[in-house]
Amino acid sequence: MTSNSPDLLADEIHPACLNQDLLLKDCQIQHVRRSGPGGQHRNKVETGVVIKHLPTGITAEAAEKRQQGRNRSVALFRLRISLAIECRLQHLAEAPSKLWQKRILNGTLKVNSEHEEFPALLAEALDVLARFEFDPKEASQFLCCTSSQLIKFLKKEPRAFAWVNMKRQAAGMHALK
Repeated sequence: MTSNSPDLLADEIHPACLNQDLLLKDCQIQHVRRSGPGGQHRNKVETGVVIKHLPTGITAEAAEKRQQGRNRSVALFRLRISLAIECRLQHLAEAPSKLWQKRILNGTLKVNSEHEEFPALLAEALDVLARFEFDPKEASQFLCCTSSQLIKFLKKEPRAFAWVNMKRQAAGMHALK
């Protein structure tokens, strides 16, 4: 990435949207021990995983599963969510992505917050909101959904919803409800 700040990325593809192999090329993975359920196996084996995205310094971890592979998947998903919230693209496409268009049906956005596509959709929604100065009406028109659908989507990730409200309040606007 050409920018050191996670706020503005010059790349055309958001890191939350990269496939797993490309994303992991920019990451450092550390295996750790964590206490908790799992008994003696958990205390002897490094099943916890910490993933750090080197260009941005954003980290995510998971240690609640007994298998290292499952913890790695959970940590990678959490990293994608954090990247979606904390990184903004400088340049946006002229229309919603094919992924976004695939998920919209009659103005309704269909996606579960645990689905693998959720972080990419969240990144796009936040990038568009930032582009339209956090006005959900204009952003939702660009994204071909209703304002209420966009706000409902943001509420699926409380940190994203809080981030949008923080930006709105800093700009002198009321918080979304």
